[in-house]
Amino acid sequence: MESNTTSIKEVVREKYGQAAQRVKAGAGSACCGASACCDASADPITSNLYGADQTGELPQEAVLASLGCGNPTALAELHPGEIVLDLGSGGGIDVLLSARRVGPTGKAYGLDMTDEMLSLAEENKRKSGLHNVEFLKGEIENIPLPDGSVDVIISNCVINLSGDKDRVLREAFRVLKPGGRFAVSDVVVRGDVPVEVRKNMELWVGCIAGALEEMEYVHRLAKAGFDAIDVEPTRVYDISDARAFLSGQGVDVDEIAPQVEGKFMSAFIRATKPASCCAPGCCA
Repeated sequence: MESNTTSIKEVVREKYGQAAQRVKAGAGSACCGASACCDASADPITSNLYGADQTGELPQEAVLASLGCGNPTALAELHPGEIVLDLGSGGGIDVLLSARRVGPTGKAYGLDMTDEMLSLAEENKRKSGLHNVEFLKGEIENIPLPDGSVDVIISNCVINLSGDKDRVLREAFRVLKPGGRFAVSDVVVRGDVPVEVRKNMELWVGCIAGALEEMEYVHRLAKAGFDAIDVEPTRVYDISDARAFLSGQGVDVDEIAPQVEGKFMSAFIRATKPASCCAPGCCA
């Protein structure tokens, strides 16, 4: 599937552009899990990720456009004055939350390739009143920032959408400062997954088909140069969740759901760029 990068990218761009347009039209968001696109609260992947103390600070459109599988800002241990980059920032919810955490002496960047999402994010930035925020247009495989310019990289159920995950991780390593932290939420897999799921493009867009196996994620991070790698499950999807995200995707739900039960999970993935090393991209 990773050789089919261009078609994956175009499908993702189209689906997430449509999601942004729905939010602007007041119809709610399309969810990461495509089975409940008109009701994100019903989706097993995207629902109940943020507390009222967080969402109450933000424009409603930023909350509605949240398509992630976790809450990286709650787990990334951000500090005042840090520079944060959100890969695949969408409507901007995690960028705005990060900007509040790092304060006026810090900065939060959001990177997205979808014009509709960037437009929505800029509007949410305006409504938030925050000034330490900048949204960038670009692809997570080609981050438009200099080497060693970021303290923390976050992402929320986006890296699994890429058709070239190794390049994403290399780019993340490049732009991090020595000692910088990689702290993302993503969907990962434990065990084998039916080929029907892996081949289904709609499920790829829904954060399922493109998910890496847990130890493969660890291996790829290490290959990119990271150390102190840790995968912390935050939610393991049961059979009712599996039925929800498989429904309407052109697969036999009764047959496939039991085969994927307990194999997909949202996880918080941490890693660190070594403070000093000789690998390319280590030093600013």
